[in-house]
Amino acid sequence: MSAEQAILQRWIERTLKSYPDGMAGFLGEERDPFRNPVGHTLRENLTTLLQELMGTMDQKRVAPALDALVRMRAVQNFSPAEAVRFVFGLRQAVFEVSGAVPDSLATRIDELALMAFDQYMSCREQIFELRAKEIRRRAQYAAFEEGEEP
Repeated sequence: MSAEQAILQRWIERTLKSYPDGMAGFLGEERDPFRNPVGHTLRENLTTLLQELMGTMDQKRVAPALDALVRMRAVQNFSPAEAVRFVFGLRQAVFEVSGAVPDSLATRIDELALMAFDQYMSCREQIFELRAKEIRRRAQYAAFEEGEEP
């Protein structure tokens, strides 16, 4: 196993630990993307992010991979810290495998964390807007049912 594969495996394991025990086991073991879309999304997008962090940091590949992970964690009601903690798990995984985290990689990880936090806040804002629209729609429907003018 290459160092990059070992780092990826540890990063995935660290990310899975953020889920409840029973769920973490399922997410890590079930490989069918239809039976386990969350686990599939984690593996696929963490792989892309690692490749880009170790390579050219192509924003056209980083942005959608990060978005998929953060959006998923935002709808799962992770706190902001827990939602982006997976990014910092990479630093620990690199250290465990290689014994050091190069400064250039540490800087990229920090930048990725900031991007993840911005994306998380954007997703949460969208969720709150959707909830507010639904509440307004229900209130209008209730008023209509009671014969009031909307």
